Amino acid sequence: MNLKLIIRIAKSLLLARFKQTLIAAVGVTFSISMFITLLSFMAGLNDLLDGLLLNRTPHVRLYNEIKPNINQPIYSQFDTNTTHNFIHSIKSTVSRQEIYNSEAIIQTLKKDQRVLGVAPKIISPVFFNDGAIDITGVVNGIEIQSEGKLFHFNEYVTAGDPADIERLSNSIILGKGLADQLLANLGDVVQVATINGERFPLRVVGFFQSGMQEIDKTQSYASIATVQKLKEKPNNYITDIQIKLKDLAKAPQIAKEYNKLFEIDAVDIQTANATFETGSFVRTLISYAVGVVLLIVAGFGIYNILNMMIYEKMNTIAILKATGFAGKDVQKIFLVIAMSIGFFGGLAGLILGFGLSAIIDQIPFETPSLPSVKTYPVSYNPTYYAIGAVFSLITTFLAGWFPSRKASKVDPVVIIRGK
Repeated sequence: MNLKLIIRIAKSLLLARFKQTLIAAVGVTFSISMFITLLSFMAGLNDLLDGLLLNRTPHVRLYNEIKPNINQPIYSQFDTNTTHNFIHSIKSTVSRQEIYNSEAIIQTLKKDQRVLGVAPKIISPVFFNDGAIDITGVVNGIEIQSEGKLFHFNEYVTAGDPADIERLSNSIILGKGLADQLLANLGDVVQVATINGERFPLRVVGFFQSGMQEIDKTQSYASIATVQKLKEKPNNYITDIQIKLKDLAKAPQIAKEYNKLFEIDAVDIQTANATFETGSFVRTLISYAVGVVLLIVAGFGIYNILNMMIYEKMNTIAILKATGFAGKDVQKIFLVIAMSIGFFGGLAGLILGFGLSAIIDQIPFETPSLPSVKTYPVSYNPTYYAIGAVFSLITTFLAGWFPSRKASKVDPVVIIRGK
């Protein structure tokens, strides 16, 4: 049968029951818009939470871990094949936290095509003197350019210029929580004591706020040269090499490779943050589940409306079949009706979902713990819109398939005889 004729008949049936058609389309529109809005907001929230931790975490970290010495003195005195020794208070092996030949390792990493960037680092535990009290903290020696490029460090500096730690000697950026404890302001000098008892005055040139209170109460940042001076180490002293990869998923494999290649401890981001990634996955899964349920509910609404339409249009269906329309032609007519509802309702839902997401994106969201966040987070990932469009068509097709089959099997003789 002519496709244009089928479409014209479907259009006539749609307009004849316009109120029911509108209700079905509104159901699809509401479901798709809520699906888009929910996923966009939840994805934006996940990106925000991931950014607080994952953006500040290297994909692979190279370092020397302090480990117990396997070769204890007792093993040299007794035959381990005939005796079993119970050792308490095992002492760590004699090793340094310094990464040996760090410059050569960094140059090798920079030549690796899988590596996006490398940032050396020194981690040094210290005490901040506050009168008669020493506050435990950590000074991180960093290269400000690499740290800003790879780990978005500059975004978390709420006061001062991050580059000042390299321009000004003996300077430091304090975590906001630590600065509040010390009552330190920009330009003040704080006294820092190393674990060896040496004291150094450092000038405060900025404040750092990550959004995690416990981190902001202990962490501070200085240039690598300043921390080397604090620890009385040479200018090639490095304790950590932070690596950002082009493909995050390859981090576990590459970490094992570097562990063997450089004979150094290596930890990947998945291992270091397994619990966090699980929480992010569960939140995303719940968002998709709720969105799919909304679409299924809309599909049942369309199914019921088409069922009622077929029941009310029995006479029309009988006349169509009596005038030469085959059962497949009648089925096509009602499938066109269902798909039209899905298409126009889905299109309106995509537009409305985008509009609601844009409105949420403009709502102020200011909290002292997240200074870089000004509005509620929203993700405009095109994938969500593609999923919404496909789901709207699939749902409405399935919702129209079963009623259309019922219509195709109507016997016109029975209907006309009944009349």
